[in-house]
Amino acid sequence: MILIQLVSGLVFALTLLNLFSVKSLKSKQSKNFLTESIDILIPLRNEEANVIPLLESLKTAPGHIYVLDDSSTDKTLELLKNSRPQITILNGKELPPGWLGKNFACHQLAVASSGDYLVFLDADVRLESGAIESSIEYMERRNWSYISPYPRQIARGILGHLIQPLLQWSWFSSVPFLIAYRFPNKSMAVANGQFLIVKRDAYLKSGGHKEIKDEVIDDIELARLLISRGFIGGVVDGSRIATCTMYENSRQLVDGYSKSLWRAFGNPLGALIASLLLIAAGILPLLLGMSGYAIGFIAYFLTALSFAIASARTQSS
Repeated sequence: MILIQLVSGLVFALTLLNLFSVKSLKSKQSKNFLTESIDILIPLRNEEANVIPLLESLKTAPGHIYVLDDSSTDKTLELLKNSRPQITILNGKELPPGWLGKNFACHQLAVASSGDYLVFLDADVRLESGAIESSIEYMERRNWSYISPYPRQIARGILGHLIQPLLQWSWFSSVPFLIAYRFPNKSMAVANGQFLIVKRDAYLKSGGHKEIKDEVIDDIELARLLISRGFIGGVVDGSRIATCTMYENSRQLVDGYSKSLWRAFGNPLGALIASLLLIAAGILPLLLGMSGYAIGFIAYFLTALSFAIASARTQSS
């Protein structure tokens, strides 16, 4: 019972601390401060439904757009060829042994580009006008080598509305960013490859995706790699400048998290511990309360309040 109280109290305390610590970005229209070149890098595989709306959201974005078609079997490549002429289209090479598909696609895009800033973007992300500018301005102000503006997650279906908010809450309630920003540490690294900006110099010197070629959670591993090589950066709330619809239905959601979620905690043991902590914070307190222990309802209230704070701050469900 003491453990349950401690977990719920810690979750609430971290959420409250991050409410005042985590930066929320807003769109910045001015490009006058941009003195370095920018390349937007987008890996695509069977994304015919996303190509047009994605490029439409980038019509005022600064820099040059590189897209890589990774052996799509739908109309992705056809739609790209009929798009704006300033887009550079790459054809993905055959996957080498030891590589995962997305990591190799990002690696090819980085090699082909030349910008001082590399903006990695997923096909299901939509950026507000000025999103890239405001992100880079914040990077320069803090002298960061990378930044991960966490998009607002759009949920679909009942299961999506139950599960997707946990994605935002998981990082908002588990890492003390007041400390993580000042003292970067691999154990506190948080990143989201849906929208990730890194300075080219830092990317190359750290080894980039080549160093994490077989990692499922490439975004967090890239952040850990950068930190381990002496580069600093962090996650910020990007819900006001970017949105992402990861999964259109429950089957996609289950398949996606089944293959990747446990890796976010390092290994199966880490995933088990995280699951137990989630149960201790969100399920056991309610069961205790229903069994007549008032302390259970108090602990449950703290966890629920933590959810509410994180959801309101990140505009989640």
